[in-house]
Amino acid sequence: MKLDVSRADLTVGVIGTGAMGRGIAQVTAAGGMTVLMTDARPGAAAEARDFIAKMLERAAEKGSMSKDDAAAAVARIKIVDSHKDMKPCHVVIEAIVENLDAKRALFAELEEILTPDCIMVSNTSSMSVTTIGAKLKTPGRFAGFHFFNPVPLMKLVEVISGLLTEEWVCDALMQLGKRMTREPVRLTDAPGFLVNQVGRGFSLEGSHLVYEGVSTFADVDRVMRDVGGFRMGPFELMELTGLDVTQPASALIYNQFFQEPRYRPSLIMQSRYEAGVLGRKSKKGFYEYDKDMKAIVAPEAPAPAARPASVWVSPAEEAGAAKLKELLSKLGATVESGATPSAKALILVTPIGEDATTAATSQGLDPKRTIAVDTLFPMVKRRTIMPTPITDSAYREAAHGLLASDGVPVTVCRDSPGFIAQRIIAMIVNIGCSIAQSRTASPSDIDKAVTLGLNYPNGPFRFGDVLGVRNIHRILENMNKIYADPRYRPNIWLTRRAKLGVSLLTPEP
Repeated sequence: MKLDVSRADLTVGVIGTGAMGRGIAQVTAAGGMTVLMTDARPGAAAEARDFIAKMLERAAEKGSMSKDDAAAAVARIKIVDSHKDMKPCHVVIEAIVENLDAKRALFAELEEILTPDCIMVSNTSSMSVTTIGAKLKTPGRFAGFHFFNPVPLMKLVEVISGLLTEEWVCDALMQLGKRMTREPVRLTDAPGFLVNQVGRGFSLEGSHLVYEGVSTFADVDRVMRDVGGFRMGPFELMELTGLDVTQPASALIYNQFFQEPRYRPSLIMQSRYEAGVLGRKSKKGFYEYDKDMKAIVAPEAPAPAARPASVWVSPAEEAGAAKLKELLSKLGATVESGATPSAKALILVTPIGEDATTAATSQGLDPKRTIAVDTLFPMVKRRTIMPTPITDSAYREAAHGLLASDGVPVTVCRDSPGFIAQRIIAMIVNIGCSIAQSRTASPSDIDKAVTLGLNYPNGPFRFGDVLGVRNIHRILENMNKIYADPRYRPNIWLTRRAKLGVSLLTPEP
């Protein structure tokens, strides 16, 4: 079988007219297709059609489409009373509640109504496509078609083949996504699909950092914005989406992967979820909110006025030492050139994946005078430093004051393998590599999906190539060694490319 999605009379059914369903209906109608729309709640479909009409009118006012095209798109949306009215459809998209029994019952009913060559798809964000379609008589024509909210603004759509999905179905959905002016990516069924898997690295590792006492919610967010280049930090993002969405999805992915350690949920997220402290929707989350629903964030304390008499930079990490010495020179610091530090010098180390304690002790340095500086990222918008647990406060303040002396803010975190940004981004990269290794999706599609679906500055593979594949591998190896926690073990895709010295995007034949 093969569906010609370019046909002028292509008719698409949308069942469920909440935020996702009406968004899907809007882009479908704007793509020149007829939409048959229905909802279990009386009047909901009509309300959705009115909402879509307003959105398209607004688009016409802004000049993104003509008034005639907007009117024509609205006219292509038809409200139908029941599932039986979906019989003329070439594709039917389900966007109902995330409940397995409800979805299975709906598709079993549709299977008896629709023509044999009609494609049936679910917009599920977290359920297994294979599981939903397993009891169908014709599972070959069933697939996942996962859009992102708000659909008209989020260009990505994931096309997911279940274990029994036939090839022609996903071929047609890829073309359908393009006709809807989306950017489709193709993948095989996996817990969390593609985007939601990678997103765990960002939210979970940020939460683990705070749970371990390494940093605060606000400082993790600041570092990931200013150092990592993200639009929002992990806690800001979870405040927006709500823990009632994020935490159950995290637990589901973890359990669907049979408790794979990389996806281990965080107690910080779970406790807030159970307490109903969900974020903006509950008016309280990781942050408190004022009457205008603006997060209340204490301003950063001013940098200390202290400065070190002299600074010695460890040569153990050649690239990091060179970057740091260049910065110290610009800051007017007195940098010692000896092979070992003088008796009272501030000692700066630049570890990759190690904590300050490990760096100091393994290099035979005085931990009371040692401060670690993250040089893996550009030190232009923010700098991150961490003392050992016994670093003298005078040396900590001197390091902070010196590195902030040109007005660039400095975040001081507690001792941790990999600092803040190194840890989070290494986990994002590692999860991306595990997706590629399992052949769930291609590296290029993974990067495209992450940048479009999550608005990250880079996809996992691009991040790895920019920061250095061997650097990312070292971060994970060192974290794995220090923590003895398998959640940090490097994926074999990453390990091989680090050993070979090639791009993470290097495919396998």
